[in-house]
Amino acid sequence: MMYAKGRTAVAGRFSALCFAMFSAGPEILLAQPTAILPAEIPLDVAAIYQPLEPAASYGDTTEDIIDQMVRNHYSHIGFDDAFSSRMLDSYIESLDGGRMYFTQADINDFAQYRTELDDLLQDGDVDAGFRIFNIYNERLIERLVYSIKRVEVDQSDFDFTADESLEIDRSDVAWAADHAALEDLWRRQVKSAVLSLKLTDKTMPEVRELLGKRFRSQLSQVLRSNNLDVYQRYMDAMTMTFDPHTQYYAPRAAENFNMSMRLSLEGIGAVLTTEDEYTKVVSVVTGGPADKTGQLHPEDRIVGVAQGDNAFVDVVGWRVDDVVDLVRGEKGSTVRLNVLPEGSGLETKVINITRDTVKLEDSSAKSEIVEVDYNGAIHKIGVIELPTFYIDFEALQRRDPDYRSSSRDVALLLDELKTQNVEGVVIDLRGNGGGSLSEANELVGLFVKRGPTVQVKDADGEISVLGNPDSDTSYDGPLAVLVNRLSASASEIFAGAIQDYQRGVILGSQTFGKGTVQELIPMDDGQIKITRSKFYRISGESTQHKGVMPNIFFPDLYEVSDDIGESALPTALPWDTIEPNFYRPYTDLRLIVPTLGSRHESRMQSDPDFLFIRAEIDKVKEDQADNLLTLNEAKLLEERKVRDEWRLTLENQRRAAKGMEPLADTKALDAEAESSDEVALETGAADGEEATSAEDADAAEDKKKEPDPYLVESGRVLMDMIGLQGNTLAVVRP
Repeated sequence: MMYAKGRTAVAGRFSALCFAMFSAGPEILLAQPTAILPAEIPLDVAAIYQPLEPAASYGDTTEDIIDQMVRNHYSHIGFDDAFSSRMLDSYIESLDGGRMYFTQADINDFAQYRTELDDLLQDGDVDAGFRIFNIYNERLIERLVYSIKRVEVDQSDFDFTADESLEIDRSDVAWAADHAALEDLWRRQVKSAVLSLKLTDKTMPEVRELLGKRFRSQLSQVLRSNNLDVYQRYMDAMTMTFDPHTQYYAPRAAENFNMSMRLSLEGIGAVLTTEDEYTKVVSVVTGGPADKTGQLHPEDRIVGVAQGDNAFVDVVGWRVDDVVDLVRGEKGSTVRLNVLPEGSGLETKVINITRDTVKLEDSSAKSEIVEVDYNGAIHKIGVIELPTFYIDFEALQRRDPDYRSSSRDVALLLDELKTQNVEGVVIDLRGNGGGSLSEANELVGLFVKRGPTVQVKDADGEISVLGNPDSDTSYDGPLAVLVNRLSASASEIFAGAIQDYQRGVILGSQTFGKGTVQELIPMDDGQIKITRSKFYRISGESTQHKGVMPNIFFPDLYEVSDDIGESALPTALPWDTIEPNFYRPYTDLRLIVPTLGSRHESRMQSDPDFLFIRAEIDKVKEDQADNLLTLNEAKLLEERKVRDEWRLTLENQRRAAKGMEPLADTKALDAEAESSDEVALETGAADGEEATSAEDADAAEDKKKEPDPYLVESGRVLMDMIGLQGNTLAVVRP
């Protein structure tokens, strides 16, 4: 049985990846609407707003989804008035959580559905969801048209001397009383955007031009919404009313989800995004078909796509996912791209690419060696970073001996690290949201000899045990597992088993707390990821809500947020326990954990990096008490000055303690903090960003060279363990 687990849906990340399995059929070309370029959009809401309607097939699909949930969900699924009320609130929240589009009158109007959605949905009727969305969508268009007019047409000055402000978190504010109140909110939002850019030393004409372009691009994207987008959101609101991890995937989203699990697909190997009316290349995958041509580069814009020798299809103004559908195709097939190269003016070129298998290496396991200064000597610690628990189910099912999986990759990396004589190994699961349940079990088997790994309870109360039948392991030396609040699901299975067996020490912060198992069930139209069971540690404890508590806590910025973790999700299943399974710990780490903890805390008192992190945490907590953003220029300048001085002082204190040169100003500090990926995706010439100076670039490069303080401290904890236990486990199980 195939299980897929994860903290959140991952399909969105892959919707812009131009790597798919199938070429687009004629129906996609027929379905693509005539594009309105951003600069040509008329600023008339009545002319550009078109209500969306459900397709005839959505009724049958809805009934199928409900049938799957009633028959297969772990919990008892009851479609009643209480469900209807919760779903209505959830849907409204998903559309307008910031309370910027609906008025109180709208909310009162939607109340007619409070006890009706259950009956409507069971009849396959999704009209209510489309009606609510259309009101939201019309208001969104109104807001963007208003914003464009304010910066392009209305040339009146902005008053930055008035004592006005914006709420930062609007989730608990009252709904706007009427449309006039909404417009006042939109007015202040535009004013905030103008002020923010004005403080970057741009002239007002430059600010107006930049914001006009930005708002028009946003409006262009909104106008490309289709009925399937609405249906997906409405079904999400329905399924997630029962639990946050059950979700329906339409066919395109289903294929993207499956890609994320197998880490390989067939296509050209390019990551695409939308910029203005163009589909732009963000990056190309090293070694992929596009990379091998040497002709497609980041910042190139795709204006046409042709299948083999067929005619080009003009894709200017298209949604990026529709362009992706055209570029995708089977291994060995040819796609031709009509490309507008970066900086070439209006001269295009045609690129022929033969599609092939592409590996998504960014999500695969990677290793490195971190050198740790401990008691005056340098020690080598092996680190394996695992972003997700992946497996190529299709290759496995067809008995491909070279099928790809996380446990196989980690085993190879462990062999490599052992040849380099590392003294200990850290498995870095920070940010790992889960993946394959079977892979979590296999990974435990690399470190733990024969024994149970995890217990799984289904809806009938039946408990099955997954474990490792093999007495061989890949690594039996000192081990640490590094986790944080975003480590979820399969990560928690692995960390929990290592902790229960006392095979290694768990470091970091409390994990996410996702203790449920999902199964992918194919449907006539797409697939459903449905919660089928709950998993429990071999100790009998659930990780639901509570997660895995580390043996030694590291300070982390995620701890300041109340919105991260299973406990923050209102429909999460409850925490409970079952009987423990029989297992024999490797040793009794409880004897040395207090000493490990005290040594760690002693280092934290003087460690420059962790003093910096703790100061940042305290500052964030302090700032959370202030929910208002001032729109007064003088006040905002003073607030920024104080914050920048604080940031610069804190950073230079850290640098001085590490024997590094101080930074001259906050510009150098910002350059240091900015990653190359963020620059590529979020800024650039379109936003009028200036190039960084050589000094700023040097500071950023220095930052990249610094070792990760969490990995360094993990290595020091491992060296403490070795000193207290020896290089092998203190007690080896028979």
